[in-house]
Amino acid sequence: MASQVAIFARRKSLIKTFSSIKSISTFTFLSQEPQLATEPTDSDPTTTAAPTPLPPNPATGSPLYHENWRSPIPNSPLGQSLIPLGFTQQHLASRLHSTYEHLDVNALLNVFADWMTSQRWSDIKQLFEFWIRSLDTNGKPNKPDVNLYNHYLRANLMIGATAGDLLDLVARMEEYALMPNTASFNLVLKAMHQARETEAAEKLLQRMELTGNESRPDDESYSLVIGMMFSTYRIDAALKYVDKSLKSGYMLSMRVFNDCVTSCVNKGRLDTLVSIIEKCKTMDQNKALCPPWNMCNVIAEAAVQADNNKLAYYALEFMAKWIVRGENARPPVILSVDEGLIISTLGTAGKTYSSTLLDASWEILRRSLREKKAPQPESYIAKIYTYASLGNLQKAFSTLREFEISHGSSDKAAEEEWFSPFTSLYPLVMACSKKGFETLDLVYFQLENLSRAESPYKSVAALNCIVLGCASIWDLDRAYQTFEAIGSSFGLTPDVHSYNALMYAFGRLKKTFEAARVFEHMVSLGIKPNSTSYALLVDAHIINRDVKTALSVIDEMVSVGFVPSKETLKKIRRRCVREMDYESDDRLDSVAKKFKIRMGSEIRRDTLFNLDYGTDFAG
Repeated sequence: MASQVAIFARRKSLIKTFSSIKSISTFTFLSQEPQLATEPTDSDPTTTAAPTPLPPNPATGSPLYHENWRSPIPNSPLGQSLIPLGFTQQHLASRLHSTYEHLDVNALLNVFADWMTSQRWSDIKQLFEFWIRSLDTNGKPNKPDVNLYNHYLRANLMIGATAGDLLDLVARMEEYALMPNTASFNLVLKAMHQARETEAAEKLLQRMELTGNESRPDDESYSLVIGMMFSTYRIDAALKYVDKSLKSGYMLSMRVFNDCVTSCVNKGRLDTLVSIIEKCKTMDQNKALCPPWNMCNVIAEAAVQADNNKLAYYALEFMAKWIVRGENARPPVILSVDEGLIISTLGTAGKTYSSTLLDASWEILRRSLREKKAPQPESYIAKIYTYASLGNLQKAFSTLREFEISHGSSDKAAEEEWFSPFTSLYPLVMACSKKGFETLDLVYFQLENLSRAESPYKSVAALNCIVLGCASIWDLDRAYQTFEAIGSSFGLTPDVHSYNALMYAFGRLKKTFEAARVFEHMVSLGIKPNSTSYALLVDAHIINRDVKTALSVIDEMVSVGFVPSKETLKKIRRRCVREMDYESDDRLDSVAKKFKIRMGSEIRRDTLFNLDYGTDFAG
């Protein structure tokens, strides 16, 4: 009570003192009552000019400038004490904050690089979020650059952030005066790739293509989108972006290239695959692309089935690269191409007249065999066929010579079939007779010159091709003269194919008696006729309309162990029907039933045969 009285007395004395102070102003009392502002008029010069604006705020690069950035984290333990609390009592995040608070951008990038190697993605995310809300050594908010922000995006991606979350974070880059670059959008594309958001990824890629150079799509961008397109079987869209990537000069990843090859092969887009491979071969960064070994075989098989010589060549080229890699490896890996596949590619080369594919196929076969054994007879026959299709008779007969050297002393029955001008060497026969006697005479004179060379080449098989070629152009004189030259000029012995070719020449001109004489002469010399011999003799009798003799030849053929072909039996049936020899037709049916040959009907052929081609109905 006494203290209150003392405080009141002191206050009373202070009031007396202030009351004795004189006022500085000599003016009378001014009224402090508020007054309404008057409306401005046009004549008032003070209201016509707009106020001068302030300069722009120099503090940019952080959203904290819109807040109380002098104390960005009021609840932070750093604001309570200049010395951090005990490290053993703080949470992991607090220890990181107290240690890395004042790092600059480059130092923080180095820290993130170390943490990325140990997969510390959560720590990267926490430290970045703390660092951007902290002050630097100058007392201003930290400002990240685009590379540092991309580390933050990657950390969010690795801890499972969705594509939508990453897009929101990319949009927030504007708050820090940053422009997203290609790497920023690629991280979003990776999240879309994981979630299979194909349409969103395609729209984002199109947005990147329309933006500036800083965020234009690169090879990784295209690879991510193309991979999603192939995985969802959007082949056309994927190939469109593959073409864009190649036109932009980017490198295709091995995974994208393999997906492209697989999809094109499965969908039959072989020409598109050829164009992609050709574009890759013209680029230094893509010329080394090569699909796996098994895929090379798949490409080759698809190319052979479609008779695509370019794709078959590229498949063999890929295989050659694998063979060389295997030979250079330590220890070496021996890779070989299946010879059956090479035979198919040779056939494709012959059908499409591709000498390039022919040379590549034979070279791959030679590398696969490694000169340890000769190619199979089918390989030589396919090569002869290809050279014959190309019209290169010189190399065709050279291949025939190699064929005879490699397999001329093989099994007699197999050799008889391999060197038959009616089957295996028939393409060579057709090539020799393509321009008539001109080509046949040229080939004959070349063979005659080779027989007189230092290392003479004499071949009955080659001469048989000429005899049959002469018979094919109805030139009996040249056929007979060439047949005689086999023994007289070349000093060789005619074989069964030689006699068959001569029988064919006589039979085509309805010289049935002479054809039968050739057959009897061959038998008298001890040469065993083959099935072709009997078939040619049957044809000669059919041409002469002698069905009964043709059937007797069939009986003889069966008695020596040969089975008549369906084609031969159908020829006899047609002649039986046209000659109205129903008895012979019944005998023919019994032969067909014996060998379980289904003859079928000849309704359509008979209809055409019975048409009235007269002019009675002509208008």
